[in-house]
Amino acid sequence: MADQKKKQTNRTRRTRAKLAKVANGRPRLSVFRSSKNISAQIIDDTGGRTLASASSMDKALRGDLKTGADSAAATSVGKAIAERAKKAGVSDVIFDRGAYRFHGRVKALAEAAREAGLKF
Repeated sequence: MADQKKKQTNRTRRTRAKLAKVANGRPRLSVFRSSKNISAQIIDDTGGRTLASASSMDKALRGDLKTGADSAAATSVGKAIAERAKKAGVSDVIFDRGAYRFHGRVKALAEAAREAGLKF
């Protein structure tokens, strides 16, 4: 178990190191995926603060969803994070998939955020 956690941490660090090289001061759209929910945050790494966040556990989104662990939930979280980013004055971000593959729920969240107006 500790070996798997270490591998996941290494993948996350490797991904974020590559992002830091090409970010050019853009905030980072970070995705967290668990077995029951999905969440996203827009993080300003230069200031070290969260600009916007959305999750399948939010009360506004929870009522519309059957479960927080499917592509429909990821799509609604993607739309919500894009709307909240616009309110915060953010339109251009860099996508941080963390240790997850760009596939399934992570991809659905990214595509919904792009359709809702975020550029990355």
